Amino acid sequence: MTQENNNPPQAVDVLVIGGGVNGVGVALDAAGRGLTVALCEKGDLGGATSSSSSKLIHGGLRYLEHYEFRLVKEALAEREVLLKKAPHIMWPLRFRLPHQKHLRPAWMIRIGLFLYDSLAKRNMLPRSKKLSTTPDGPLDESISTCFEYSDGWVDDARLVVLNALAAQDQGAKIFARTECLHAQKHENHWLVTLRNCEGKTFTVQARSLVNAAGPWAVSLLDRFSDIKNPNAMRMVKGSHFIVPRLYESEEAYILQNKDGRIVFVIPYEDDFSLVGTTDENYTGDPSAASISDAETKYLIDVVNTYFKTKIGEKDIVHSYSGVRPLLEEANASAQELTRDYKVELIGEKDAPILLNIFGGKITTYRKLAEHAVDKLCTLFPRAGKAWTKEVPLPGGAFENQETLCANLEAQYPWLPEAARVRYVRQYGLLCSKFLKGNQTLSDLGEDFGAHLYQAEVDYLIQYEWAYTLDDIIWRRTKQGLRLTEAQKQRLQTYVSEKVGSNLVQDTFKVSA
Repeated sequence: MTQENNNPPQAVDVLVIGGGVNGVGVALDAAGRGLTVALCEKGDLGGATSSSSSKLIHGGLRYLEHYEFRLVKEALAEREVLLKKAPHIMWPLRFRLPHQKHLRPAWMIRIGLFLYDSLAKRNMLPRSKKLSTTPDGPLDESISTCFEYSDGWVDDARLVVLNALAAQDQGAKIFARTECLHAQKHENHWLVTLRNCEGKTFTVQARSLVNAAGPWAVSLLDRFSDIKNPNAMRMVKGSHFIVPRLYESEEAYILQNKDGRIVFVIPYEDDFSLVGTTDENYTGDPSAASISDAETKYLIDVVNTYFKTKIGEKDIVHSYSGVRPLLEEANASAQELTRDYKVELIGEKDAPILLNIFGGKITTYRKLAEHAVDKLCTLFPRAGKAWTKEVPLPGGAFENQETLCANLEAQYPWLPEAARVRYVRQYGLLCSKFLKGNQTLSDLGEDFGAHLYQAEVDYLIQYEWAYTLDDIIWRRTKQGLRLTEAQKQRLQTYVSEKVGSNLVQDTFKVSA
C-alpha cells in the first residue's frame, strides 16, 4: 500500500488523537496556520460516530425547544458556509413536517420556523412555508397540512476523508489504523507511543495533544500520565436503517412522534430512503453498537403512521448505529442532552499541553476546530490566523454539480451515467485522479459490480486510507447497497491482495 506520508515524524507541535470529523477538522485548521501536525486514528477515518449520523447539515430545529439558541444560530450560520465549501458532498434539502395538532400546535411550529429562518442569514436557502397535502402525495390521507423548511444534506464519511486530505495537503501527517497506547510528560512536551495495524510501535514527541477521540475521549485520558479527568459524558446510541425508496419526490420528511421525538425520512442514494434516528443511553464498547429490535420496531411504527407505503423488517436493506458522546446533564433524557461542545485547554506555556474536545455535532465541526486551534495558538505565537471558512474542501472548487457532470460527459463520453453522477457527488474534481488518461471503459479495469471499477478502488487504497472492504463499500462509497454477496466476496479478495491480508481486520459483513 502506498500512502503519501507514512513515515512517522519525530516531533510535532500538535498530535491529534482521533480521526473523526472533529479530529480531522482540528488537524486541517492547525496545519494551515503553520503548525506541524500529526493525526492518529485507531480504526478507519470517520469509522465510528462520524459516519453514523443522519447525514444532515442542519441547525437542529428541535433544539429550539430546549432553548439552545446559541447552538442553533451557530449551526445555521455554518450550514451556509459548508454548503459553499463542498458542493460535491453537500447540497440543500427541503424538509416537510406533517402537522399533527395533538403533538405540537401549529402556532408553536410557526414560531419555531420563524426563529429558524431568522437566527442566521440565508443566502442559499429559501424561507419556510405552510402547504396543503395532495391526494396523490406519499403521506397518509389523514394528514392535510405540512410545514416546509430548508436544511442541507452531507455525505458524512466523505466529509471526514476530504478534511484529512486537505490537512495532508497542508503538511499534516495522517496515520489511520494507528492507536495511541500511552502518553507521558517529559520536560515541555509529550512522549507518545503509537502502534500501527502491522503491530509496529513508534514514539512521537509532541508539544500538545488534542484529545478528539469522540466516544473514547474520557477513557483515552487513562492512557495519559498525570492527568485527572473530572468531565462526565453520556454515551447515546442513534440508529438508522435504509429501505427501498418510499416516494419519488426529492424532499425529506421530519416526523413527530407521540413521545416528543422526531424521526427523519430522507432520500438516499437515488433508490433508497434513510430512516432515523433513535436516542438510547448506551454502555459498552462504542464500536460494537448495533440497532436493536426495539429501535427497529420504533422506526417502522413511526414511518407506517405517516406514509401510505408501509414497511416491515423484511424491507430493511442495511442498518447502522453510532454512539454520540454528549455532555452529561443531570436528570436529562437522552434526547434532551445538549449537542453543544466543550473545548478544554490544560497546561502552561512551557509545559506539555492537552486540549480535550467533548461533544459536538457534524454541522459545527469547522467552528469547533477553529475554536480549539484558537485556544492552542495562544501557546504558539508564531501560528497564523483562522483561515478555513472560505477555502473549498478537496474536489469542491466548482460551481455546481450539473455543470461538472456535463463536463465529465464531454470529456469521458463512454462513462456510464450512473457512475458519472456518483463521481460528481462523492469526489467532485478529485475523480480526475482515477479517470485522467483513460480512453475507454475497459481502461478502468475490473467492474466489481454497480460501476465500482478497479481504478476507483485502487485510488481509494492508495490515496484515501481505505484498507478494508467496509472502508470502500460503506464509507468511501455507498455501493454496499448495490453489490451482491458474491460481488462483495470478490472485492474482499481483491482488497486483501492489494493491501495485504495482515491489514484487513474488519469482518466481512453482508447487509441485514
